[in-house]
Formats: sequence, structure tokens, C-alpha cells
Amino acid sequence: MSREEEHEAQAGLRGGFERGTDGPKVILAGVDGSDTSWRAAAYAAGLARRQHALLAVVYVQPLLAGTAALGIPVTDTTEEVAEEVLGEIRATAERLRGVHEVRWEFHTFRGDPYTGLVRLADELKADAVVVGASERAGHRIVGSVAVRLVKAGRWPVTVVP
Repeated sequence: MSREEEHEAQAGLRGGFERGTDGPKVILAGVDGSDTSWRAAAYAAGLARRQHALLAVVYVQPLLAGTAALGIPVTDTTEEVAEEVLGEIRATAERLRGVHEVRWEFHTFRGDPYTGLVRLADELKADAVVVGASERAGHRIVGSVAVRLVKAGRWPVTVVP
């Protein structure tokens, strides 16, 4: 082993950890329409702007099997929420045009929010994931999407209150 290889091994650069960039290139922000998710998106947008990174905003339309059995049109409801989220993002981006330029893209699809965020973060090779803290009391027992993302330990995760 050469002196340079030995130094790299000691510095921990060999294990595939370093992607060869300074700062994040893709920041993923999960939104669900809640106040905390909007704060998370705003925080992620600030990070993306300062780092000249791509902001990938994602809304995973939850599959609500129980409500489908009751005859509630779940698909239409989640599509409406997705359209509202996209509309809000576009309106905010338009208001800030010329003041704060951020490269961004919006992704939406149906599924389990945790699984969807993980899949997209992997697909986009996200350098960081930003989500809002859960506002639901039941998540303290079952575990929120944010806690599950942190426990996965695959990216730096910021949970915004």
C-alpha cells in the first residue's frame, strides 16, 4: 500500500462515502400539506439556494384502504391534495422569482409516505432529506415518517418542528 493509499484509508475516503462534491447536490423535501411540512420545505429551499443544489419536493399520496371500503373516493382526494401542494409551491416560487432563485422539481405518486421518500431519495441520489415533525399524537407510539427516516441512517435527515 502506497503512502497516499494509506492516508486515504485512514481518512475513511475508501469506503465509497465521499461522492467527490463540495456540499449537497440534491436536497429532498417531503411535504404533506401540514404546517410543519411547509416549514420543512422552506428550510430545504434555503439550503438548496445557498448550496446551489436541486430542491426535489415530494408529496406521496397515501393509500387509505379503510376509507375506500367506506365508499370515500380516496384517489380523487389525494389527487386534489397533490394539486393544492403543487399550486402552493408554484405560487411561492413565483413570488420569490428574482429574489431567491432555486432550481426545483415536484414529484408526486401514491404509496406509503416512508417508502416513497426512501425510493425517491435513492433514485435521485439525495444528499439530504428534510421533513416536518409529525403533528399527530399517534405517531409517538407507532413512529413517524421522520423518525423512520432518521433510523434508516441512509442520509442526513433534518426534522423541522
